[in-house]
Amino acid sequence: MTKDDIALVLERAGAWPEEARLRLICAALEIEKEYAEVYRLSGAERADLREAAAEFDRGEVASDEEVRGTFEQLRAECE
Repeated sequence: MTKDDIALVLERAGAWPEEARLRLICAALEIEKEYAEVYRLSGAERADLREAAAEFDRGEVASDEEVRGTFEQLRAECE
C-alpha cells in the first residue's frame, strides 16, 4: 500500500458516518503509538505544562471520580 492509497482512503473516509470516522481515528492513534518518534514540545506546550504543574501545586486537580468518568467516556467513544 502506497501513501497515495492511504490518502485516497482518508479522502473517502470524510464521507463516512461520524462513528466510523471516530473508529478510524482511534485505530490510527493506537497504531501511531507503536511507530511514533520522540515528540518535541513547542514553546506553547511547554508553557501549558508549566501552568498545569502550577495548578497541581495549588491543589487544583480533578477528583478520582471525575477522572474515572472522563476515561470511561473516552473508552466508550473509541469502542
